[in-house]
Order: sequence, then structure tokens, then C-alpha cells
Amino acid sequence: MKKPLTCIEDYRPPAWRMQTIALDFDLDVEQSWVSARLHVIQDPAQADVGLRLDGENVELLEIRLDGRVLASDEYRIEGALLFLDAVRGEAVIETRSRIRPADNKAMQGLYLSGGTEQGFLLSQCEAEGFRHITWSIDRPDVLARYTVTLRADRARFPVLLAGGNPDGAGELADGRHWARFVDPQPKPSYLFAIVAGRLAVIEDRHCTAEGRLVSLKIWAPAPLIARCRYALDCLKAAMLWDEQRFGRNYRLDVFHVVATDDFTMGAMENTGLNIFNSKYLLADPLHATDDDYRHVLAVVAHEYFHNWTGNRVTCRDWFQLCLKEGLTVYREQEFVSEQTSRTLRRIEDVRVLWRNQFSEDAGPLAHPVRPSQYSEINNFYTATVYEKGAEIVRMLATVLGRDGFRRGMDLYFDRHDGAAVTVEDFLAALGDANQRELSPWLAWYTQAGTPVLEAQGAFDAQTHCYTLELTQSFAPVATALPRQALPIPVALALFDAFGNRLKIERNGVAGDIDEAVILLDRPRMSLTFRHLDHAPIVSLLRGYSAPVRIAQRGDWADLVVLATHEDDGFNRWQAADGLIRHLFMAELQGDARGAPAFGAWMTGLRRAFDEADLDPATLAEMLTLADEITLGESLAEIDPPAIHAARSRLECSIAQALQTELLACYEQLAAASMAGAEPVAQGQRRLRNACLGLLCRADPQYHALALRHFDDAVCLSDKLAALTCLVHGQALAAQNALDTFAADYSTAATVMDRWFSVQATLPTANALERVRALTRHAAFRWDNPNKVYALLLAFALRNPVGFHREDGAGYEFIADSIRRIDRITPQVAARLTTAFAAWRRYPPTLRERMHAQLMRLQEAAAMSADVTDILARSLAHADEDGSLRP
Repeated sequence: MKKPLTCIEDYRPPAWRMQTIALDFDLDVEQSWVSARLHVIQDPAQADVGLRLDGENVELLEIRLDGRVLASDEYRIEGALLFLDAVRGEAVIETRSRIRPADNKAMQGLYLSGGTEQGFLLSQCEAEGFRHITWSIDRPDVLARYTVTLRADRARFPVLLAGGNPDGAGELADGRHWARFVDPQPKPSYLFAIVAGRLAVIEDRHCTAEGRLVSLKIWAPAPLIARCRYALDCLKAAMLWDEQRFGRNYRLDVFHVVATDDFTMGAMENTGLNIFNSKYLLADPLHATDDDYRHVLAVVAHEYFHNWTGNRVTCRDWFQLCLKEGLTVYREQEFVSEQTSRTLRRIEDVRVLWRNQFSEDAGPLAHPVRPSQYSEINNFYTATVYEKGAEIVRMLATVLGRDGFRRGMDLYFDRHDGAAVTVEDFLAALGDANQRELSPWLAWYTQAGTPVLEAQGAFDAQTHCYTLELTQSFAPVATALPRQALPIPVALALFDAFGNRLKIERNGVAGDIDEAVILLDRPRMSLTFRHLDHAPIVSLLRGYSAPVRIAQRGDWADLVVLATHEDDGFNRWQAADGLIRHLFMAELQGDARGAPAFGAWMTGLRRAFDEADLDPATLAEMLTLADEITLGESLAEIDPPAIHAARSRLECSIAQALQTELLACYEQLAAASMAGAEPVAQGQRRLRNACLGLLCRADPQYHALALRHFDDAVCLSDKLAALTCLVHGQALAAQNALDTFAADYSTAATVMDRWFSVQATLPTANALERVRALTRHAAFRWDNPNKVYALLLAFALRNPVGFHREDGAGYEFIADSIRRIDRITPQVAARLTTAFAAWRRYPPTLRERMHAQLMRLQEAAAMSADVTDILARSLAHADEDGSLRP
């Protein structure tokens, strides 16, 4: 099923708006009844446009216009639209409908999480889920005040929740009860939410800077509720931070958060009632890794920050999705950086950008941060919208400065609170608050592709001047649109050959500074640095000041200096990563000239082990090689076996060269395993587990150490790190460890997901047989997104050796899985389909076999719009001008 394209140039303001909407629910698992009362007002400028309401899988039982029941010939239903052609001006529309939550496996609208007897009802309405609940105007620029009344059997549904403030509750006949909620803030339908079922709760309070006392409540099934305490602490920290950093206060009386194991997304920011995938809410040492703790901190903050950037100021249309997501990701990144380690968070964010977004930008699924058209909006919740969108905001914050960015955000909120706006509105507010013209930045939102920043320097010994030529260009991308130069903030510093920072003196920049931010806003720029005795080493994009590829012409020896002496933690890591890529390419090409660089870098790493001031987490990242997907992404042709072999040889060589230092560091950090979840302890555990992983790569004799590590572990980070070493190292003890782990965590769904992923990413060709067998495991569910992501998506996206088997069996298995899942949860199937997107970049045999599976899927009957859209874009032909056509 293919949906027609929705194009940004076709946007028209809504002909009808809703003032208020009152919803009454009579809830049950098999079928629920929904009564809706819509007060609608027509735009006088569109007086000829009749009223139409959106609805899918909603059985209409009755409809009234201003209190009068309409006959069947006074309205019509065509597909997912209900037409009321004769309605004009202002009216009250009342509908009574029936929906079937237990049958809703797509998890859009109202559905059942868990089993029929013990599960609970919840809703998911972003992007277009509200139309699966009732007939309404389901678009983000139609805002209304909501009153919601829920009625249900008290024994089966003791907890009744909706967005907004509680406005009464009571008992009904026959063991039923009711609860009412009123949201005083106008909101779009995608932010509507209800929850009903048996849930336990933990509570706390927060007093805002404005003096409002807010009740905070986290709800989860009773066996999980004790693991929600950390999330509650994260919520309080996020509320305080947003008050202090951005002056944003929460303005409802209650903030509910609900955990579910059945959710297609990470979490949802519904006003006053956030709904979370359990894996981003539950945390305790035995059930959550240190990474999980940081993810909980980040996602809880992200959804709370949406209260202003997304909810109170929302999107005019779905083309503006980055306006709420990219901006909120940036706010989340800043919060987590200040709560934990700024360097580690920056490294993690850039790793995700390079691995996911850069590859997306280079393939058929490339699209601008603000796309110009879409067929299925669910497929645009992408790394480009989120991660690249956040990087654009970060660049703006860099050029405006912290105070200037705050002024701009204050004006943005003041102008647009309670409104649905565009990227242009955002840029205008930032610019007006700082008397700057920011319209050139719109190009970052409207152009697809990753810019390439090339730097080439020349030193003149006679004039003691160093000239740096900066050039921006674009990697090939699937678009025929003309290119324009982007504003690129380039933060840079100069070092001498001994790693000392040099003062920067050049025209246009005041002297006696040791870092400059240059705005490269044209195709080429020449910078001259004066009063230098020798050619400097240039450290570009400090803190990763722009989301670009760097093509910096220089010696590997310069990278060694920066990786050893840079005092910007991120750029120190970036230099180390650059060295690894240099060594990887030498290994891949069989170039013995990589040996001097290898020796110099090993010397640098040995010194790093002795640095008292070096953050352990940063050292751990310097020891961690880029994964095979990231390394392959920069190659013209991706050859998975060759990439795996080269990376494996390099990793073994590093591990063997540093064996003494790795073992000493591992033993020195033994106490870290017993420490808590504070950032220092997490960083030490991260380094210790990195050392263990490399030791096991150096020599199989260390499998005994990994087994002891596994047996002695008192936290999940250590246990999972050891399990990965044993399984991926194919140790004799691996199966026993897997069995022990499964027995210990059989009732912990989120931890069992990690157990599935460890096996799905086993880098061997026969991993496919293991994955097939695991789909029959009692803990695996085809209808649970987390299980599908943990096993099948991990295999397809994180195991290039297993997925890209030469016989094509991995492709066939995933294609079969897509067909099966598409009949259950199309959004999940579409995400799995993206594993084939880069098929043109593989060697001929693999390319042909991937293409065959894509064609088989495209020719299959009754595929969802979600999957059909991904298939069409993946299979589109590239014309000579770079544009795509079917």
C-alpha cells in the first residue's frame, strides 16, 4: 500500500480549528467506546471548505451536529476521512465510536500492553495515532483544550490517567469508577494520552522556581516499580536544570510517567503523561548497565524538556519535526554533559552521528533535516532529524554564545507559547534577540548530504606566517537540488610539535588567544596566522563544532601529537580515532608503511595509562576501535569480510602491544566494580571493561579472567562485558555463561534483550543459525518491538559478518522477518527494512542478493505503507544529475 506524497509547498492553514474537545471513554480490553464532542470553528477565508475528520479503524456508531442526530445521507466516510460537506461557520460535532484495543498490534492509537488478563491499556498518538482513537482533526497545527473522562471496571483498571490536571474522580454502579482530567494548555492531538490498568506508583514533589508545587508520579507494573527510583531523581534534576539554564518552569499540577514493555518508540512526551519504553526508565545495578543509567538520565530529561520545546511551542506541520526533536536533543545533550562527563557525552553523540546519520546521508534514504516531502511520516523519525538537527542547534549556540542563545530562546518562547511554528520562526527569534541575520542557516535544514571540510596549510619561514586554506564541498548525495555554501563554525587551536598550545594572532582576531571560532560561510576561505617560528599543528573542529567530514592533509605524526597532548577531550579522542582509521586503511590495503604510526601511537597510549588527570572514560574510548559499520561507511565499496578481517587484525595487534599496561590497569581498577553509579565509578568501570575486552583479543588465555569477572560481577555492566568477551571470543565457557545469565534474568525483560543482542552480534557467518533458533526462545516475541530490535535489528545492523553472508541467507531471513512483522507492527518492519538501504555500495554478489530480496518484498502483496515507502526509496534509480526516480 503506497501513500501519496505530502509536500511542504502544498501546506495550507487548517480550514477548521477546534476550540475544545471533550472525550468520554468506556474502557475495556476487547472493545472500548469513545464519545467525542468537538467545538469547531471555520476559517472565514476558507468558507467554501467543508469539514472533514480523520479516522482509521474506528467504527462510527452515531454522529450529531449541534445536538441533532445525522442521517446516513448527511455525511459520508471515504477511506480514513469522514466528510461533513454542509457544515459551515461554527458547530459542535459529537460522535460515538467503538475501537478494539486488544486487536491493535500496530501500537498506534489505544492498545493493550501485556496479556489480556494482566496487561494495561495505553495510547500512542505521535505522529498520527489519534485518528485510531476517535474522529477528529488530526494535524499538529490544530490545537485545542482537552477534557477527558475515563470510566472502567475498578478491579480490572484501578488506575485511570490522562494528560493535564486531575479534575475529579468517583464511583459508578456495578463496580466501575471514573476519573476526569482537564488540560488548560491548548495542544495538538498527537500529544493526547490515556493509561488504564493495574500499576504501582512511586511519588515525589518538586517546587518550581515560580512556586508551583508539582506532584511527580512514576507508574509501572508492580514487579518493576522499585527500579524506577533513579528515573524519578533524573526527572527532578531535569526540572531544576531547565529552570536554571533556560528559565522554563513546569505549569501543570502533576507530572505522570508510565513504563511499558510494548512501545515502538523510546518514549513519548504527552503533556502531563509521558509514556516510556521500559528500557529507558528502569535502572538498578543488577538490571542496568552504566550506559543504561546514562540513557535513562538522557531520555527522562529529553521527554521532560519537550514540555516547552515541542508541547507548549509545537510544530506547524510534520516537516518541522526537527524543530522539536533536534532542539530537544541539544537540550538533553547539554543537561547530560553537565550531569556526567562532557567529553564522554560528546564522543558518544558523535559516534552515533558518524555511524547512523552520515551513512543515512550517503544513501537512498538521505533527506534534509527538514524534508520537502514524505510518503509515510513515521519513517522520518531518523538520525538526520534528531542528531543532525541537534548539531545545527549546537552550531547556532556556538556562534551566538551561551548568553546570546539564551536571549534567543527566551524570545522564541515569549513569541510562540501556545502556537504551532516553523524553523523560520525559530531562526527569526534567535536572530532578532541578537541583532543577527540568521536566514543563511536555513540551508542547513533544507539541504541533504554531509559537508566535507578540507584544510590545507602552508608555512612561510621568512614571514613567520602560516596560511590555512579552508574549503567546503559536498559528498555525493541523492538529490538534484542546487547547493549553496553553509555557515560552518570551525573551532580551532594551534600546537607545536611538542604539544604546547600556541597563541593565535591573525587579522580579524584579537591577539593573545589560544582558540578561535572561524565562521566559514563561503566555499573557500584563507586564514593567515602570524608570528610563528615553525609550522603549527592545527586542531580543527574542537568539541566537534560542526557536523562535517574532515579532509585534513597532514602527517600521522601530527595526529599522535594531538592524541597525546590535546586538552580538548573530544579532539584528543578524535585524533586517536583518526590514527585508528589511518592504521585500519594500512591494514586493509596491506600497506607496511603503517608500522611507524602504529609504534608511535602505542607509545602514546602507554603514556596515557600513566596520566593521573586523564578521564578513565576518555581513555576507554581511545582504546575502543570504531566499529565495522563506521569504518566501512567511508569506503567507496563496502566489503564486510575484508573490513572485519582488517579491523580484527588491528585490534589484536593493539591488544598484544599493550598487554602489560592493560592487565595492570585492569587490576588497579578492581575496586570500581564495587562502586556506585556516579560518573567517576562509571568511567573507571568503562576503562576496566575495555581493558578486559582487549586482553581477551590479545590471548584466549584471558578467557579465564573474563569468566572470573563474570562470576564475581555485582553489577550488570561488568557481567555483560564479561559475557560479551566470552561469547564473541567463542570461549569454551561461553554457553554455560549464557545459560547462567538467562536463568538469573529470565523474568527481567529488558536484561534479556541484552542477552539476545550479545548473541545476535556474534561476528561469525553461522550467527544466523543462532539467531533463527533464538526466535523460538520462550523470551522472544515477534509482536514486541524491543525483542525484535534486540535480536533481529541487532543482527541486521550490527553484525555485518553474519548478515552479509555470501550465500545471501542472512538477507533472505531478514526479508522473511520483515514480511512477518509487517503484519503486526509496520513501524518496526520499516525500521528493519532500512538494513538493505545501502545495497548499491556492496560487492556485486552481495549487491545482487540484497536487491533480489528488496524486489521480493516490493512485489509481495499487502505490504504496509511504512515498508512500501522504505522500499521505494531504497530501490529508486539515481539519474546522472543525482536525483532519484522510481
